[in-house]
Amino acid sequence: MTANGLDRRRFLALGSLGAAAVAARPAFAGPAARLAPAAGAGASEPSPQAGGGAEPEAGPVRMTGDGLGLTPGETAALWTELAGDGRIERDSYSNGGAVAALEAHFAEALGKERAVFLPTGTLANHLAVRALAGGTGRAIVQAESHLFNDSGDCVQTLSGITLMPLAPGRAGFRLDEVEEVVARTAGGRVARPVSVISVETPVRRRYGETFDQAELDRVIAFAKRESIRLHLDGARIFLQSAATGRTVAAYARPFDTVYVSLYKYFNSVSGAILAGPRALLDDLYHVRRMFGAGLPGAWPFAALARHFAPGFTARFRQALDVSEGFLERLGRHEAFAVERIPTGTNLFRLRVGQADAAAFRARLRRRGIHLGLPRGFGDSAIGDGGGTTGGARFLVAVNESWNRTSAEGLANAFSEALRA
Repeated sequence: MTANGLDRRRFLALGSLGAAAVAARPAFAGPAARLAPAAGAGASEPSPQAGGGAEPEAGPVRMTGDGLGLTPGETAALWTELAGDGRIERDSYSNGGAVAALEAHFAEALGKERAVFLPTGTLANHLAVRALAGGTGRAIVQAESHLFNDSGDCVQTLSGITLMPLAPGRAGFRLDEVEEVVARTAGGRVARPVSVISVETPVRRRYGETFDQAELDRVIAFAKRESIRLHLDGARIFLQSAATGRTVAAYARPFDTVYVSLYKYFNSVSGAILAGPRALLDDLYHVRRMFGAGLPGAWPFAALARHFAPGFTARFRQALDVSEGFLERLGRHEAFAVERIPTGTNLFRLRVGQADAAAFRARLRRRGIHLGLPRGFGDSAIGDGGGTTGGARFLVAVNESWNRTSAEGLANAFSEALRA
């Protein structure tokens, strides 16, 4: 038995998304049961229908975050399960063992020669731009990107590479904006040309909006002509792949390097993958250690991500199908107003015609549905503010936990939660 009272060998089966489990559409098996993929689950998994099915039993359908939100107890139970089945092999300073298995999996999935584990996405983006720039020049980024806003100026401070932000308030920049910056920097009295273009998609600060693909294709073609290296901040690129049907390898193909988060939706405690050519990444472990990131043991992070990665895109597509059916049903109810994010992935805005938001959330929670706190949206068509006037407004996230229920069950639960 685990610390949560859950038999080790039942831990994965209780929340399994294997073919048999999908056909049976299992209900919750208690708060410790999570959506662990069945052994060998792959992209060929069948997709359940969005509608139908019983309403959700008590248990977590999480409406915040990209992942399952595993508790420490659940994470510990899963480590025990994996170790007991011989699926964890120790690494040595983030080399070999479970880390090597993880790197090989993502190199293949992303269509790259090599993949390297790093403890954070901040470091993955930084080292990618640093390696591609070759120690000089400037890098174009989105003004709304994580690298520009949330990384403490690490690229500028630690690697001496100037970031050139474009397109404030938008998910992506246009080719003419890139051309203008490249021409201006090339014509300076001191040569500091643009050597790297970094692209984030989907964009977190734009509520999961994606970079317009047609415009991105034009930027990529220009960069190739100008011998400018390309990096993809694909922290959430697997979410975008599930939403669009385009493979992650197709998204990654034109880029020299690509970063993928391991904790956002692969449910690791921390970690990142940086993938690219062998010539660039084979010796990156030296730089990783120089930056204090050669962890003596990274197997706890690698084992979790390696467990959840196979078949993820198909499972997430199933969750999106559930959300589509749910939104279609909510649209028939006058108490709810839905606003989709333009070219979005897994987020939408919801207004609930319920003056007491706390009571509404509490009723849902008693049914095992965890809705986040109300919040305001200054750029939203459904209004500003997160208070009670005109109802409460929520940012809702779709993740794998939505596969634990049905569109009909969720819609019924929301409708019934309106009543005291």
